[in-house]
Amino acid sequence: MDTTEYIKNLSQQVLRTDASGMPLEWIDYRDAARLYYTNQVAYACGQPLYQIHGGFSAATGERSIIEVNSIIATMGHSTNHAERRNNYVPPVNNKTLFRRDASLCMYCATRFSERDLTRDHITPVSQGGRDVWANVVAACRRCNNHKGGRTPEQAGMELIAVPFIPTYAEYIYLKGRRVLADQMEFLLAHFPRTSPLHKRLSGHLGTGRFNSALLS
Repeated sequence: MDTTEYIKNLSQQVLRTDASGMPLEWIDYRDAARLYYTNQVAYACGQPLYQIHGGFSAATGERSIIEVNSIIATMGHSTNHAERRNNYVPPVNNKTLFRRDASLCMYCATRFSERDLTRDHITPVSQGGRDVWANVVAACRRCNNHKGGRTPEQAGMELIAVPFIPTYAEYIYLKGRRVLADQMEFLLAHFPRTSPLHKRLSGHLGTGRFNSALLS
């Protein structure tokens, strides 16, 4: 199967939703083509990304062509799945934690590369703190070493922002790579109105593409 690109990078991810429009996951062009081929796509929106050319029909001699958009909705909608998603707490990992905190140290407010950030437990594990979203922030190595096994109050330090637990849609955004403007606009509509990500991202919709680790 050879591919004619509408955009130059085939690593560009496609946002998959259910039939009601709720975000589900990021998929690549192969998975998207498979969904089209098996007639699981209910509708598509967003910008066209690729044209995928398949084989020739023995009956008509015509070649099959699948146009893949940046957002595709797939068949099926489960109330139970929606309820599980509403109560979903995503796993904590450094990549999405650092993106949640915009690659900023939550103590000195300086932006760092991912390799220069650490996961800090606001209430240290040694004092009963848990490894959960509400108790972890991105911190540079210097600030984390200075804080040590103390709370911010004990160390005389202040957080620049209150940590929050990402919703399902927010977590999908945080996991994304090179998020396109139409995908971002779609996801923003599913963020809580109180989400700190609204202010951070709304001013970047005109840029066309997002790097979640670099926006502040």
